[in-house]
Amino acid sequence: MRGAGPVASKTSQENNLSVEHTTEANGIGEWQNAIKILTAPVLVLNLNYVPINISTARRAIILVGKGKAELLEQRDGQVRTISQNVDVPSIIRLVYLVRRPFVPSKLSKKEIFLRDQYTCQYCGIKSPELTLDHVIPRRQKGAHTWENVVAACSKCNLKKAGFTPEEARMKLSREPKIPQPNPYRMLQERVILDEWKPYLPWALSK
Repeated sequence: MRGAGPVASKTSQENNLSVEHTTEANGIGEWQNAIKILTAPVLVLNLNYVPINISTARRAIILVGKGKAELLEQRDGQVRTISQNVDVPSIIRLVYLVRRPFVPSKLSKKEIFLRDQYTCQYCGIKSPELTLDHVIPRRQKGAHTWENVVAACSKCNLKKAGFTPEEARMKLSREPKIPQPNPYRMLQERVILDEWKPYLPWALSK
Protein backbone atom coordinates (compact mmCIF):
# COMPACT_ATOMS: atom_id res chain seq x y z
CA MET A 1 0.00 0.00 0.00
CA ARG A 2 1.43 3.34 -0.97
CA GLY A 3 2.39 5.66 1.78
CA ALA A 4 2.29 2.95 4.43
CA GLY A 5 6.07 2.73 4.78
CA PRO A 6 7.17 -0.46 6.50
CA VAL A 7 4.04 -2.41 5.61
CA ALA A 8 5.04 -2.47 1.95
CA SER A 9 7.78 -5.14 2.23
CA LYS A 10 7.04 -8.85 2.20
CA THR A 11 7.63 -10.87 5.35
CA SER A 12 7.84 -14.52 6.24
CA GLN A 13 4.26 -14.24 7.50
CA GLU A 14 3.15 -13.13 4.04
CA ASN A 15 5.05 -15.99 2.44
CA ASN A 16 3.37 -18.41 4.84
CA LEU A 17 -0.10 -17.32 3.78
CA SER A 18 -1.61 -20.21 1.89
CA VAL A 19 -4.05 -19.87 -0.96
CA GLU A 20 -6.24 -22.62 0.42
CA HIS A 21 -9.93 -22.24 1.11
CA THR A 22 -11.18 -24.02 4.22
CA THR A 23 -12.86 -26.85 2.39
CA GLU A 24 -11.81 -30.48 2.26
CA ALA A 25 -11.58 -30.61 -1.52
CA ASN A 26 -8.33 -29.51 -3.15
CA GLY A 27 -9.47 -29.39 -6.76
CA ILE A 28 -8.76 -26.74 -9.30
CA GLY A 29 -12.10 -25.07 -8.63
CA GLU A 30 -11.29 -24.60 -4.94
CA TRP A 31 -7.79 -23.34 -5.78
CA GLN A 32 -9.18 -20.75 -8.19
CA ASN A 33 -11.79 -19.72 -5.63
CA ALA A 34 -9.09 -19.22 -2.99
CA ILE A 35 -7.09 -17.01 -5.33
CA LYS A 36 -10.23 -15.02 -6.06
CA ILE A 37 -10.79 -14.54 -2.32
CA LEU A 38 -7.24 -13.35 -1.69
CA THR A 39 -7.35 -10.84 -4.54
CA ALA A 40 -10.76 -9.44 -3.56
CA PRO A 41 -10.87 -5.69 -2.82
CA VAL A 42 -10.63 -4.50 0.77
CA LEU A 43 -11.44 -0.98 1.90
CA VAL A 44 -8.56 0.40 3.97
CA LEU A 45 -9.44 3.18 6.41
CA ASN A 46 -6.98 5.54 8.04
CA LEU A 47 -6.92 5.83 11.84
CA ASN A 48 -9.51 8.63 11.52
CA TYR A 49 -11.81 6.36 9.46
CA VAL A 50 -11.11 8.24 6.19
CA PRO A 51 -10.63 5.85 3.23
CA ILE A 52 -6.98 5.75 2.26
CA ASN A 53 -6.66 2.85 -0.15
CA ILE A 54 -8.22 -0.19 -1.80
CA SER A 55 -6.07 -3.19 -0.97
CA THR A 56 -6.27 -6.90 -1.71
CA ALA A 57 -7.54 -9.32 0.90
CA ARG A 58 -4.09 -10.92 1.01
CA ARG A 59 -2.39 -7.62 1.93
CA ALA A 60 -5.15 -6.81 4.42
CA ILE A 61 -4.69 -10.16 6.17
CA ILE A 62 -0.98 -9.45 6.52
CA LEU A 63 -1.61 -5.98 7.97
CA VAL A 64 -4.07 -7.36 10.51
CA GLY A 65 -1.77 -10.25 11.36
CA LYS A 66 1.15 -7.88 12.01
CA GLY A 67 -0.99 -5.71 14.26
CA LYS A 68 -0.86 -2.73 11.89
CA ALA A 69 -4.61 -2.78 11.24
CA GLU A 70 -7.81 -3.97 12.85
CA LEU A 71 -10.55 -5.98 11.17
CA LEU A 72 -13.84 -4.06 10.97
CA GLU A 73 -15.84 -6.13 8.50
CA GLN A 74 -15.20 -9.56 7.05
CA ARG A 75 -16.26 -11.64 4.07
CA ASP A 76 -17.61 -15.16 4.03
CA GLY A 77 -14.99 -17.87 4.24
CA GLN A 78 -11.50 -18.14 5.67
CA VAL A 79 -7.98 -18.75 4.46
CA ARG A 80 -5.37 -20.95 6.07
CA THR A 81 -1.92 -20.03 7.29
CA ILE A 82 0.60 -22.55 8.56
CA SER A 83 -0.74 -22.25 12.09
CA GLN A 84 -4.38 -21.18 11.85
CA ASN A 85 -7.42 -20.23 9.82
CA VAL A 86 -8.01 -16.49 9.48
CA ASP A 87 -11.03 -14.42 8.52
CA VAL A 88 -11.05 -12.69 5.14
CA PRO A 89 -11.36 -8.91 5.58
CA SER A 90 -13.67 -6.60 3.67
CA ILE A 91 -12.79 -3.47 5.68
CA ILE A 92 -9.74 -2.82 7.82
CA ARG A 93 -8.63 0.24 9.78
CA LEU A 94 -5.01 1.22 10.32
CA VAL A 95 -3.95 1.55 13.95
CA TYR A 96 -1.73 4.54 13.11
CA LEU A 97 -2.42 7.74 11.20
CA VAL A 98 -0.98 8.06 7.71
CA ARG A 99 -0.63 11.75 6.92
CA ARG A 100 -1.17 12.57 3.28
CA PRO A 101 -0.44 16.15 2.20
CA PHE A 102 -2.83 17.50 -0.38
CA VAL A 103 -1.36 17.35 -3.86
CA PRO A 104 -3.42 19.21 -6.49
CA SER A 105 -4.76 16.92 -9.18
CA LYS A 106 -3.05 17.15 -12.51
CA LEU A 107 -5.34 18.40 -15.26
CA SER A 108 -6.26 15.42 -17.44
CA LYS A 109 -9.27 13.92 -19.16
CA LYS A 110 -9.79 11.40 -16.35
CA GLU A 111 -9.60 14.09 -13.64
CA ILE A 112 -12.05 16.33 -15.50
CA PHE A 113 -14.50 13.44 -15.82
CA LEU A 114 -14.13 12.63 -12.12
CA ARG A 115 -14.65 16.26 -11.12
CA ASP A 116 -17.75 16.49 -13.33
CA GLN A 117 -18.94 13.04 -12.18
CA TYR A 118 -18.99 11.70 -15.74
CA THR A 119 -21.83 14.09 -16.53
CA CYS A 120 -22.19 16.37 -19.55
CA GLN A 121 -22.02 19.91 -18.21
CA TYR A 122 -24.50 21.14 -20.83
CA CYS A 123 -27.35 18.64 -21.09
CA GLY A 124 -26.77 16.70 -17.87
CA ILE A 125 -26.55 13.24 -19.40
CA LYS A 126 -24.38 10.83 -17.41
CA SER A 127 -22.19 8.58 -19.53
CA PRO A 128 -18.72 7.00 -19.63
CA GLU A 129 -18.52 8.11 -23.27
CA LEU A 130 -17.71 11.81 -22.94
CA THR A 131 -15.41 14.36 -24.54
CA LEU A 132 -13.58 17.44 -23.29
CA ASP A 133 -14.87 20.88 -24.21
CA HIS A 134 -13.14 24.23 -23.84
CA VAL A 135 -15.77 26.68 -22.59
CA ILE A 136 -13.98 29.51 -24.35
CA PRO A 137 -12.74 27.76 -27.51
CA ARG A 138 -9.05 27.40 -28.16
CA ARG A 139 -9.43 29.30 -31.42
CA GLN A 140 -10.66 32.23 -29.31
CA LYS A 141 -7.55 31.88 -27.15
CA GLY A 142 -9.32 29.93 -24.44
CA ALA A 143 -6.89 28.47 -21.89
CA HIS A 144 -6.45 24.78 -21.13
CA THR A 145 -7.21 25.16 -17.42
CA TRP A 146 -9.56 23.68 -14.82
CA GLU A 147 -11.75 26.77 -15.11
CA ASN A 148 -12.13 26.45 -18.89
CA VAL A 149 -12.43 22.71 -19.52
CA VAL A 150 -15.54 20.63 -18.89
CA ALA A 151 -16.96 17.22 -19.71
CA ALA A 152 -19.43 17.20 -22.59
CA CYS A 153 -21.28 14.55 -24.54
CA SER A 154 -20.49 14.26 -28.24
CA LYS A 155 -23.84 15.76 -29.25
CA CYS A 156 -23.36 18.90 -27.13
CA ASN A 157 -19.73 19.24 -28.12
CA LEU A 158 -20.68 19.08 -31.79
CA LYS A 159 -23.50 21.58 -31.30
CA LYS A 160 -21.28 24.03 -29.43
CA ALA A 161 -18.43 23.61 -31.93
CA GLY A 162 -16.01 26.54 -31.85
CA PHE A 163 -18.37 28.94 -30.07
CA THR A 164 -18.74 30.10 -26.49
CA PRO A 165 -21.82 28.86 -24.58
CA GLU A 166 -23.45 32.26 -25.07
CA GLU A 167 -22.81 32.23 -28.81
CA ALA A 168 -24.15 28.68 -29.09
CA ARG A 169 -27.11 29.51 -26.82
CA MET A 170 -26.10 26.80 -24.38
CA LYS A 171 -25.76 27.00 -20.61
CA LEU A 172 -23.31 25.32 -18.27
CA SER A 173 -24.86 23.43 -15.38
CA ARG A 174 -22.21 24.85 -13.05
CA GLU A 175 -19.07 26.94 -13.16
CA PRO A 176 -15.95 24.79 -13.64
CA LYS A 177 -13.41 25.07 -10.82
CA ILE A 178 -10.26 23.43 -9.52
CA PRO A 179 -11.39 20.29 -7.61
CA GLN A 180 -11.14 20.44 -3.84
CA PRO A 181 -9.32 17.75 -1.83
CA ASN A 182 -11.58 14.72 -1.65
CA PRO A 183 -10.33 11.41 -0.18
CA TYR A 184 -13.42 9.68 -1.54
CA ARG A 185 -12.75 10.39 -5.21
CA MET A 186 -10.86 7.13 -5.59
CA LEU A 187 -14.18 5.36 -4.92
CA GLN A 188 -16.34 7.29 -7.38
CA GLU A 189 -16.06 4.80 -10.23
CA ARG A 190 -15.78 1.63 -8.15
CA VAL A 191 -18.47 -0.83 -7.14
CA ILE A 192 -19.36 0.02 -3.53
CA LEU A 193 -19.90 -3.17 -1.54
CA ASP A 194 -22.84 -3.21 0.84
CA GLU A 195 -20.65 -3.60 3.92
CA TRP A 196 -18.61 -0.53 2.89
CA LYS A 197 -21.59 1.82 2.78
CA PRO A 198 -21.82 2.69 6.52
CA TYR A 199 -18.22 3.95 6.33
CA LEU A 200 -18.76 6.17 3.27
CA PRO A 201 -20.63 9.43 2.63
CA TRP A 202 -24.26 8.96 1.65
CA ALA A 203 -23.58 10.30 -1.86
CA LEU A 204 -21.31 7.35 -2.55
CA SER A 205 -23.50 4.85 -0.76
CA LYS A 206 -26.49 5.07 -3.07
